[in-house]
This record gives sequence, structure tokens and C-alpha cells, in this order.
Amino acid sequence: MIIKPRLQFCIAITFSFIFMTTLNGQILNLEKYRSLGEDTIKNYAVNFNGSISANNRSAAFDNPVNLFGYNFSLSSIYMPKKHGYIFIAHRNFLRINDNPFINFGYLHGRINFLRREKLSYEVFAQMSDDNFRGLAPRAISGGSLRYRFLDKKSSEITISQGAFYEFERWRDPYQSGETVTVNFIKSTTNIVFRHKFSKQLNLNGLLYYQVGYDPNIEAFRNRYSGNIHLNSKLTQRLSLINFFDFSYEDRPIVPITKFIFSYRVGLGIDF
Repeated sequence: MIIKPRLQFCIAITFSFIFMTTLNGQILNLEKYRSLGEDTIKNYAVNFNGSISANNRSAAFDNPVNLFGYNFSLSSIYMPKKHGYIFIAHRNFLRINDNPFINFGYLHGRINFLRREKLSYEVFAQMSDDNFRGLAPRAISGGSLRYRFLDKKSSEITISQGAFYEFERWRDPYQSGETVTVNFIKSTTNIVFRHKFSKQLNLNGLLYYQVGYDPNIEAFRNRYSGNIHLNSKLTQRLSLINFFDFSYEDRPIVPITKFIFSYRVGLGIDF
């Protein structure tokens, strides 16, 4: 069945909001485990959440719209005395009638050596895809140095500098069936920050800058991304959560939207 463009757009916006989960937020949630103290008994944690949805709520009997979607996120960390091990997996899928409309996800693994030291180092690898934007797949592997610039009870700032190898295959949305494959080395810089303003208000964030020289265009490709999470405690058990995450590429491999973002606000309940 053919879905009218306007209806298709409304469905996509609605379900991208419903199925949106905190991709980068999962990384932020894991960041707090890097600083587990010597007196902390729990050094292993796993978090999984997922959902499945299907319906055919359509007003037109001659043009039904059948929706099916699922999403899941898995976060796993192991923090023994010296090192830290992190694994994250995510998948988000939405099908409208017989057409996959949203299909993206990633696998990410990371080892942080000497994690308790002021200066530590880590290696990482990631595989991701985003069929809706034409990315299938992206594979990266690399390493970086981490320097804990500030480490106080209410504030923390950590800066990382490293490099990685990146392989990407893109499908050009304006050229049917044409794919573009690139691979080069990029440098990566990121900053993790956390600040507790009071018992009721805390802020944390993660900002990335990645750059690499592409000989095919004889120019540098720059990527900026990150997320900011503001948590306001309203009562002892109720919190207001604000989350903003974004990504910007100045020279996309194929002609797609350079700047993408999502903003989510919601309530959190502690039981």
C-alpha cells in the first residue's frame, strides 16, 4: 500500500519520538561507573530495556497503515580494581506496511586501562548503521588517552585525546543504487563534564570533536557531536529530566542533513 507523503511524515515524527531512546545517554550513564571507589562493593552492572509495538490504527479502509516497531538497549560494565570494561548495544526499527522506515543501531565495546589513575588510556571499537540516512555500515577502531582534569565531590571534568580508523559505506539518496565507500584515520577529542549544583539539580554532558583528512576531496572532514543531560529533582521520588543530543558534519559523504538533533523532556520516578 502507498502511504501519502504527509501521512508518512506525521507517522515518522510520531514514532521516532515514541521509539527514541538515549543512545549517547547510555554512554553517559556508564561514565559514572568509571569512578567507582575502593569501598564500592558492586563493580558489575547490566541494564536492558526494550519494547515492541504493532497497530493498524488507520482511518481509511481502502488505504490501511500497518505499523510495526521495536527497540532495545543493552548496557554492560565490569569495573574490577585496575581496569574498566564497557559494552553497549542498541537497535531501533520501524516498519510502515512493507517498508522499513527507521532502522538504526550500533555495537560499542571499550576497555579503560588504569581507570583510577589521573592519566589513563583506552581502546575501543564500534559498528553502526543508519539505513534511513543511508549509512550501512560504519566501523571504527582506535584508542585514546584520558586525563582527569578536575575531580571533586560536586564536579568532574575529563578530557580525552586519541585517534581511530574509520570505514564507512553510504548510499547516495539522490542516485538510485549508488554507494560511496571511504576510509581514513581521524583524530578524536572529547570532554566529559558533571556538576552537581545542589541536591535537586545536576548536569552532565559529553562533547566530541572528530576530524580527518580525506584525499578524495583534498579537505578535512569535521564532525561535532554530543549530549547534555539536566536532571531536576522535584520531590524525593520525582524528577524532571531534560536531554539534548546532536551531531553535525560539515562535509557529509553524501548529500544529507548536516545537523541532526533530538530533545526529550520527561519525568523520572524512583521507587
